[in-house]
Amino acid sequence: MNTDQYDILVAAAKKKDTTAFSKLYKLVYMDLYKFAFYTLKSKEDAEDIVSDTVLSAFNNINKLRKNSSFKYWIFKILTNKCKSKLKEYSKEKLLPLDNNIEFLHKDLSESNDLKNAFSTLSSEERLMISLSIFAGYTSIEISKLLKVNANTVRSKISRGLKKMEPLLK
Repeated sequence: MNTDQYDILVAAAKKKDTTAFSKLYKLVYMDLYKFAFYTLKSKEDAEDIVSDTVLSAFNNINKLRKNSSFKYWIFKILTNKCKSKLKEYSKEKLLPLDNNIEFLHKDLSESNDLKNAFSTLSSEERLMISLSIFAGYTSIEISKLLKVNANTVRSKISRGLKKMEPLLK
């Protein structure tokens, strides 16, 4: 999809055109879902968070300043919702069961090695690495989203990837 088509879709979505919003959603759904799943380690929570994110995005699409920033904007909503859920986990001392990788569809051929590697990371490392890998954010963008120093983001991502490396060889 070229930039003009994308801008037309976003402009239509801002006017509450559900068809246009649906097309935008289809462009980012898989990345949103992967990000939520690998961050939260729970199929059900990932589905709920993505649904909640999409509803929030649709209801607030008029707050999107730049049409070209739709993906960044919706990931910011998702990131905030994931952070809240992670805080909820820690307050309740609950962690989702880590055995629900079966949800992955044929087109998501992630291996058990990747699942196991992600499970060795802290929730903060999972969040930062997921933002980097699935959402394509830079360390500076991640630092702004999470309100931490960019150097901290880079070092946590680096440490997390080093933890994962032996499990993925």
